[in-house]
Amino acid sequence: MPEDFTRIISDLHYGEHASRVRSLTQLRPLLADPAAVVLNGDTLDTRPGPDPLFTARCRAEVREYFEAACHQVTFVTGNHDPDISPTHYLDLAGGRVFVTHGDVLFDDVVPWSRDAPALRARIREALAALPSGAGRSLEERLLVYRQVATTISQRHQAEQHGFTYAIKMAGDSVWPPWRILRVLGAWRRLPGRGAAMVREYRPKAKFCLLGHTHHPGVWRAASGTVIINTGALCFPFHAFAVDVSATRLVVRRIVPRGDEFRIGSKIVEFRLG
Repeated sequence: MPEDFTRIISDLHYGEHASRVRSLTQLRPLLADPAAVVLNGDTLDTRPGPDPLFTARCRAEVREYFEAACHQVTFVTGNHDPDISPTHYLDLAGGRVFVTHGDVLFDDVVPWSRDAPALRARIREALAALPSGAGRSLEERLLVYRQVATTISQRHQAEQHGFTYAIKMAGDSVWPPWRILRVLGAWRRLPGRGAAMVREYRPKAKFCLLGHTHHPGVWRAASGTVIINTGALCFPFHAFAVDVSATRLVVRRIVPRGDEFRIGSKIVEFRLG
């Protein structure tokens, strides 16, 4: 009899023009088999935006669809959906697998963004305002990050016109060109920072599952910790699904087939012993 397993995906960015997910029904093949599904942040953008009714409609669609389509679903917060749930991280497989969105690895949340200086300043201010000795736990830091994220408004994320979206996105994220170097730098630093976070906060964990940077990959740190980024279902990136059971952790590619997303080839498999 097949083992029950939990499937982790992230960064759907539903409702944003760059998202490959135009209809949540496209995800149905990914949701049928797991006993539980974890959406590891940035499922959609719930921050203040110019069209509150659209944001509210996307939130309602996401909640209703996943709760109906999944046997069990957990929404983990990200920097774009900081109030989607009270869950900022998960420990799976008896603590061997640690799951969080990943923005907490960067003191400015999104190093390549136009918002980075404001985010850095607000996070420092919020951490400094905590009582002496507070702010040292991962839980406290994540709560600060989520509170600060709610103060940053949607910009290009709320634009629905394709050409205008592209112009605004470039202005927010990749222009001037030196911002590309910040993107590449974040990709390069993420595995090491993820491993350092595990050493400090979850020393028993052997696997750390992240999203956030939209750059899928699997890296083994010098400490032996395996860092996995599940990428994003957004242009021009691709995404992984991670399946965690009592005995195995399997990374698989998510592939488009027709109008749906399905599980594709296996990237790597690890035993959980």
